[in-house]
Amino acid sequence: MEQAVDKALGLLGLARKAGKLQTGEESVGVMLTEKRARLTLLAEDAGEAVSRKARGLAEGTRQRVLKIPYDKLRLGAALGRPSVSVAAFGDVSMALAFVRALPEGTADPELLEDLERRVARVKAKRKKN
Repeated sequence: MEQAVDKALGLLGLARKAGKLQTGEESVGVMLTEKRARLTLLAEDAGEAVSRKARGLAEGTRQRVLKIPYDKLRLGAALGRPSVSVAAFGDVSMALAFVRALPEGTADPELLEDLERRVARVKAKRKKN
């Protein structure tokens, strides 16, 4: 399991460096409001207000919110910050890779299926052009 955890956290760092992951309430809130968040991540110990805000902004849209099995300190360490309670992927392929790297049972099969469909649609569009 530790290897899967390390891979998932490594993907977060990679996504951040590539500009495909935003962190912090304000940045993630903007992404959710503009409907650009492909997957929003909540630390397992994220505050109730942060969780409620993220879920509220995502409600009624195709944007998904996932509570992940890392606390704010561990998530922050993976992203080069003291602590991170909320982050959002702007790229659906990176979001899918992250979900696949999570420990088994963390993400529901419906989320995985939705992300796979969305990635397939993006790839089909790219092939057309």
